[in-house]
Amino acid sequence: MNEYMPLFLDYYDKEIITMITEKYGYSYMEALKKFLNSKTYNMLRDVELEMWEFGCPAIFEMWECEQITGSPLQSSYLREN
Repeated sequence: MNEYMPLFLDYYDKEIITMITEKYGYSYMEALKKFLNSKTYNMLRDVELEMWEFGCPAIFEMWECEQITGSPLQSSYLREN
């Protein structure tokens, strides 16, 4: 997966940034900064976490949970229930 990581991140960056701008009305650059500076994005970059297993809606939901609670781990996709 390491060799595909730049392509993977590029795809997710574009999709998630679009979702953020559409839902919250942020400019592209503002949404980009918010996403790239998030814990969710750091998790996405971590090859060992295999975040490519989740689709864009799940990653977006993790980012939203982080914005609300301060932690993407509060996402329904990551909680242990």
